[in-house]
Amino acid sequence: MPRKNHTPLVEFRDVSYAVNGGRPIIDRLSLQVAQGETLVLLGESGCGKTTTLRLVNRLLAPSAGEVLVEGKATTEWDAIRLRRRTGYVIQEAGLFPHFTVAENVALVPSLEKWDDDRIANRVSELLSLVGLDPKIFSDRYPRELSGGQKQRVGVARALAADPPLLLMDEPFGALDPLTRASLQKEFAELKSRLEKTVIFVTHDVREALLLGSRIALMETGRIGSKSHKDF
Repeated sequence: MPRKNHTPLVEFRDVSYAVNGGRPIIDRLSLQVAQGETLVLLGESGCGKTTTLRLVNRLLAPSAGEVLVEGKATTEWDAIRLRRRTGYVIQEAGLFPHFTVAENVALVPSLEKWDDDRIANRVSELLSLVGLDPKIFSDRYPRELSGGQKQRVGVARALAADPPLLLMDEPFGALDPLTRASLQKEFAELKSRLEKTVIFVTHDVREALLLGSRIALMETGRIGSKSHKDF
């Protein structure tokens, strides 16, 4: 078997974040995320989980310290290039309503100027991967989809350009319990096949235990990692 690369894909080095000099939302956070692991950020609303996620893809910049992705500080990355190498899945999927399903999934590959055949093949492959028949769903618009179907499209879009890192912010939180449980199970199976690095935000302990290879508890902008055996 090939040796694993132990260089962290994401690293926080004594990172703080505050708005206009106010109380820190993130407070001296140091954390490493290894390649191939699924780190779950678990905590109550307002504890800093989403802020931590947004610091990774440079939607926010640290007030102090530095965040590194692939060994390079986020402030040294071209922001657009960084975000195209980072799949981002949010609650309610965030699909463009005037784009078809296929156009939503194809967005980043199109911006990366992939040729049309390659894009079409990738869209078909990913819709099949997330359980949506491309012959049925490619030409539909988001308004024609159920909540669970929208989230599947959101995951497919995040994977479209084959990014090494996925950021997932409460992606199943707005769904009804049955749909949520179904998608949690499907994603658990999917991530084991994709071998991606995932940072997953949730306030649901059960979801954290199901999906995470490591769990980090957050409270008032600080963090301490635990494995499943600690719960």
